[in-house]
Amino acid sequence: MLHLIYENRMITPKREFKEQEDIIAGCLKEDPRAQKALYDLFSSKMFSVCVRYMGCRELAKDVLQEGFITVFEKISSYSGSGSFEGWLRRVFVNTALMQLRKSNVLRFSEELNDSDNSIIVEAEGLNGLSTQELYKLISSMPSGFRAVFNLYVIEGFSHIEIANQLNITESASRSQLSRAKGWLKDRLFENR
Repeated sequence: MLHLIYENRMITPKREFKEQEDIIAGCLKEDPRAQKALYDLFSSKMFSVCVRYMGCRELAKDVLQEGFITVFEKISSYSGSGSFEGWLRRVFVNTALMQLRKSNVLRFSEELNDSDNSIIVEAEGLNGLSTQELYKLISSMPSGFRAVFNLYVIEGFSHIEIANQLNITESASRSQLSRAKGWLKDRLFENR
């Protein structure tokens, strides 16, 4: 049976949580067993999100911890409609973005005019590349490129939304995406 240590006392769960809804309900009541169950259920997926944005496992661990603190504090704002995992993911992306804004990763970004925004990563460069290898490559991007690339390509945000989230101009977002694609293209063809 699972035993938890919480505030220097051992807790033996009275029951295991069977459904995600039970876990959420327990977290709303600030039940440490439910919080642990939520952490166990989603920590590895959310850690992957954090690594993708932060590029470094150590920084990602900090973001993961901050993200779960935010989740436990703000779980009452989850309306119950839509995917809970989607809501959770949004919390972790926002936590990572907040950390990136604090470190001001885009302070040296420069804007390109639209004619320079033509670099495209060709699909054949991705052939034979596993998802894990692609995420590892994305994680090794410079942080400004990585943030915009993740938000645009993986999360599906527009350049206007990215500019608002990162406190940059829309053209700086386009520039960073263009450079990220060029960087990725260079790395893909280096490995051929």
